[in-house]
Amino acid sequence: MKKFLYITLIGFLSGLAGMFVGLKFLGNSLQPHVGDMPRNVRIEDNIPDTFAQHASAELARHESSRELSDRPDFVLASEMSTSSVVFITTLSEYEFRTGTMFDWFFEPRTSQRTGSGSGVVFSQDGYIVTNNHVVEDADKIKVTHGKMTYTATMIGSDPSTDLAVLKIESENLPKIRLGSSADVKVGEWVLAVGNPFNLTSTVTAGIVSAKGRNINILRDKFPIESFIQTDAAINPGNSGGALVNQHGDLIGINTAILSKTGSYAGYGFAIPVDIVKKVFTDIVKYGQVQKAFSGAEFVDIESEIAEKLSIHDLNGVLVNFVQPEGAAGKAGIKKGDVVRAVNGTLVENKSKLEEYINNLYPGDELQLTIIRDNKELNKNLTLLNREGETGIIRRQTYKSDYLGAEFEAVAKVEKDLLGLKNGVKVIHIVAGGFFSQLDIPKGFIITSINQRTIDSPEELTDILSKVKGRIEIYGVDAQGRKVYYPFYLR
Repeated sequence: MKKFLYITLIGFLSGLAGMFVGLKFLGNSLQPHVGDMPRNVRIEDNIPDTFAQHASAELARHESSRELSDRPDFVLASEMSTSSVVFITTLSEYEFRTGTMFDWFFEPRTSQRTGSGSGVVFSQDGYIVTNNHVVEDADKIKVTHGKMTYTATMIGSDPSTDLAVLKIESENLPKIRLGSSADVKVGEWVLAVGNPFNLTSTVTAGIVSAKGRNINILRDKFPIESFIQTDAAINPGNSGGALVNQHGDLIGINTAILSKTGSYAGYGFAIPVDIVKKVFTDIVKYGQVQKAFSGAEFVDIESEIAEKLSIHDLNGVLVNFVQPEGAAGKAGIKKGDVVRAVNGTLVENKSKLEEYINNLYPGDELQLTIIRDNKELNKNLTLLNREGETGIIRRQTYKSDYLGAEFEAVAKVEKDLLGLKNGVKVIHIVAGGFFSQLDIPKGFIITSINQRTIDSPEELTDILSKVKGRIEIYGVDAQGRKVYYPFYLR
């Protein structure tokens, strides 16, 4: 036992002696050298595992900082665009009828309907662009910019693109900076600026989800649909507002949403600014859009169509209809031809082709590359206006205070489409006027009265001011259906 304790004591003392010698003679070589240490690492952290953890933390912080700098900053875009977006309210008056014989004995009740939307300032002197459906049929239009409210005048509208131009009496308005929808890329960040649910100056962010969308929402005989699709939240009241890029440049006018509930459900659609520019310029300069017609209808080539027509390539668009006396007919285009390129530019789809033509004017020439019977041909086509000519057309309307309505002659291109030889279109009806009592809707084309053909608005007014007794007004409604309205005038 003593021997065991003795050995233990000797070992303990030897350990103490060894520790003393190590501290005395080797201590300096065991101290860490500051010059060899990584920056921002403390001396006491010079342990391999701890150092690795610290380095990882620094790298993560650096990556996080870089990600933050790469994220889009919408502050500048918001500041540049919100002051150029206005709030629009409308008031419409309409008559309520029962549809019974009592309408002949009692005055109809007049009701009012209000609406709201957004608009974009296009010039410092008060020209504003909005959607046609925001101000259509409105009897009074108010525009609010900041704390100021103005009465607006309708300068003109284009139902085929769902655009309208208003004018307010003001100066030095902050007009929006225009971009180019041709430069817009799918995936880029955008802002939707407007007044949803009467919440003025609201901004939402998203990306461009797609371009050249045709969703068949425009109820015009010659619709132009090539929408920019975005997932930036767009709700009722955003219509007519601005879709801008990260620089605050206008790239589209917000128009529609894809929803089963009437509220935002994931996707919104905007009219490309390149279309808006031409519509605005034409309405302000000429009073109406100078539409260029190709005299043909096109459809996208899908697999079923390709198989049915033995088409082996799905590129381009198929000619589905050719107006005999139209531009395409005169150029030798035939139904069944496949248009592959226009002026050397490949045709992606129907929407892109119609957008391209929409930016042109009557008299402009196109070289179409077509495929017919598996052969490639080139056809030169000169675009025509709605009267089948190449000149500029200024809109002429006829207002009758006696009838309480406004009319215009039906364009040749529309008569050809509907198979008509004559007609006068109703373009506006005054609530409480004579014409409103007949229940003939806006957009109706009057072709004859009591079997007598109608060729001009003046002739229509003259007949209705003289005829008495039973009267039958024949014509074509907005859906292209032939209908008639019977009346008895005393």
